[in-house]
Amino acid sequence: MTLAVVLVSPKTPGNIGSAARAMLNMGAKDLRLVAPRCNHLDSGAVAMAVHAADLLRGATIYPTLREALADRDLSVGTSARIRSDLPQPQHPAQIRPFVRAATAPALVFGPEESGLTNADLEQCQMTVRIPTGDYASLNLAQAVLLVCYEFLQGQDEPLDRTRKTATREEMEAMYGHLHDTMHLIGYTDAVRARHTLRLWRALLDRALMNSAESRLFRGLLRQVQWKVEDAAKRGTTEPRPGQEIEAQNQD
Repeated sequence: MTLAVVLVSPKTPGNIGSAARAMLNMGAKDLRLVAPRCNHLDSGAVAMAVHAADLLRGATIYPTLREALADRDLSVGTSARIRSDLPQPQHPAQIRPFVRAATAPALVFGPEESGLTNADLEQCQMTVRIPTGDYASLNLAQAVLLVCYEFLQGQDEPLDRTRKTATREEMEAMYGHLHDTMHLIGYTDAVRARHTLRLWRALLDRALMNSAESRLFRGLLRQVQWKVEDAAKRGTTEPRPGQEIEAQNQD
């Protein structure tokens, strides 16, 4: 298991350097930065990284969170707030078994002053909340240290599940396909689409689909799209004889 730490739009070089140091302390070495608002190789960042300077220099920059998560098979967002229509934040211990069983999990942190947006959390299958006292404001590096510790400390324990799930890019492509199909059949409209898709995301993400299962689901969506478009051409909802499985045979 290789845990990637993803920092979304970090603002301060020192925080990035400190986060790199926290990662190295806990054995995480894959640092990903999404649209950073500062130079992550600034002298202040390197100074705060201390012995993690090489990890900092090896950080990968991405323009979007979707691209940063594309090769991950599990993404865990961080938030101290409850958001409507989104997975509820859980204690790290509840999520740890899923992270440890994943092949390529990612831990996602938002900007220092605002945290992850709802759009960011939509791309995360689970959300973790660091248990604190009444004052729940943590420095970015503190948060990275605590959650990495929780997720990596038990790595020598026997795994209770082994399952390679679909990558986030495969799941995002599936959700895009589902969105288009919902519009095609009139299941939702432009006003309700985002809320409706969030509910479907929550349901389907809990299934922890593998790649084959995501393709199977998309095969169903292709069949629905073909049926609707074929019926529209012919002005009827009755299938043509022998054509019911035409879309299933398409790649």
